[in-house]
Amino acid sequence: MRDWYNKYHAQGLEVIGVHAPEFSYEKETDGVKRAIKELNIPYAVALDNDFKIWNAFKVWAWPSMFILDKQGQIRFTHVGEGAYAESERMIAQLLKEK
Repeated sequence: MRDWYNKYHAQGLEVIGVHAPEFSYEKETDGVKRAIKELNIPYAVALDNDFKIWNAFKVWAWPSMFILDKQGQIRFTHVGEGAYAESERMIAQLLKEK
């Protein structure tokens, strides 16, 4: 995510990370802030302690990725690690759309 953000942000890519904690100690805001700083995450990260975003997107596993177009429509979804080439192709394609 960080690499794609750095590569495509100037072309219009926005990234929003969503932290949905698996364990109760992961709900602590200070810990999440510390991790964001330590991991050098340059994009916004929402803390989804109540799993509202998780439920709205019908997420069932970590990690899950959703790529939306400029109208906010989900155009690509991937659950788990991998699909990096397909994800980047979708990002590049969507950035070319009007």
